[in-house]
Amino acid sequence: MRNYVIEDLPHYYEQYKKSIKNPKKFWDNIADQNFVWYQRWSKVVKYDMNEAKITWFKNAKLNITKNCLDRHLSVRGEKTAIIWEPNDPKEKAQHISYNDLYTRVNKTANVLKEMGIKKGDRVCIYLPMIPELAVAMLACAKLGAVHSVIFAGFSASAVVSRVNDCSAKMLITSDGSYRGNKVLDLKSIIDEAVGKCPTVKNVLVVKRTNNEVDMQEGRDFWMEDLYEKASADFVTQIMDAEDPLFILYTSGSTGKPKGMLHTSAGYMVYTGYTFKNVFNYQENDIYWCTADIGWITGHSYILYGPLINGATTVIFEGIPTFPEPDRFWEVIEKHKVTQFYTAPTAIRSLAKESAEWVDKHDLSSLRVIGSVGEPINDEAWHWFNDHVGRKNARL
Repeated sequence: MRNYVIEDLPHYYEQYKKSIKNPKKFWDNIADQNFVWYQRWSKVVKYDMNEAKITWFKNAKLNITKNCLDRHLSVRGEKTAIIWEPNDPKEKAQHISYNDLYTRVNKTANVLKEMGIKKGDRVCIYLPMIPELAVAMLACAKLGAVHSVIFAGFSASAVVSRVNDCSAKMLITSDGSYRGNKVLDLKSIIDEAVGKCPTVKNVLVVKRTNNEVDMQEGRDFWMEDLYEKASADFVTQIMDAEDPLFILYTSGSTGKPKGMLHTSAGYMVYTGYTFKNVFNYQENDIYWCTADIGWITGHSYILYGPLINGATTVIFEGIPTFPEPDRFWEVIEKHKVTQFYTAPTAIRSLAKESAEWVDKHDLSSLRVIGSVGEPINDEAWHWFNDHVGRKNARL
């Protein structure tokens, strides 16, 4: 894969001018030189602005997981793909290599296939920020199923509206989740919801908290039991450029949640390119976005963008103030994070705490800091730059 990172401002302006002058040629080159395809496209982009219809990489064949996993195995197989940092700092972090992630995804894809999931089926995922969430998404993508992640803080009614809207055939959840000093019972929320979701045939349950949960015979299955029996070999589904990859729903804060459908090729190319350049990612960097994967930032800049580029990405289960208000800074120091991407709301909250919580940690590994999700006010930005970036990180 060609190194398509924009190193400096003059290089940025050069690339920007190319993208404006001849966007079709620009994206044709980016897609051709940096991604793996089963079949090349016949047309880069076709659009009808009156109908609001846009098609990228017409007739191309691909699978995003081949770009996230398969192509990295020969050169990055033993490199850490995911660092999972659990809610409780006393629990050991997991370092999951690309080889290991590839095996987990294949086995999980076989579990889904054995349960009757096929290309085009919708699978809703209601999991906390644990490795199984990433694995489930990639497994769906590998077999051509459309995943729809539901933020694991939503109520049963919110689950019902999203599941029914996309006619999901399966739900993947866990026995519970940890959030700070709380233990949440996710399975009971799903039990309440599924009774109102006629399209759901099966519920797969991941063990996380070891809560006692009700398991309905014939409908509910422990993921662990099925996973252990599954084969590690899986033939990746070849997808068309415009085949659906995932559906992600709006929060519903301004009305009924709306399902946003993202197709395969255009999403892959843009997400891979923007991740590499926005964060100036270099080989062996440790990248951390604190968003929840239940939102688009998490899809693009925790999972797909980093893995497309063979990066090491941190998945954090916890909250910034547990067990103390320095948890973010402790994690940065612990894992030598080089890029840190968080929300203005979190920054403003942590800025209210004593600066000593930040200053006592070695944050010298940081090279890039950023905020996402909403505009950031000047005061919060300067605090972020001064105390976290130490006025040295790129903004």
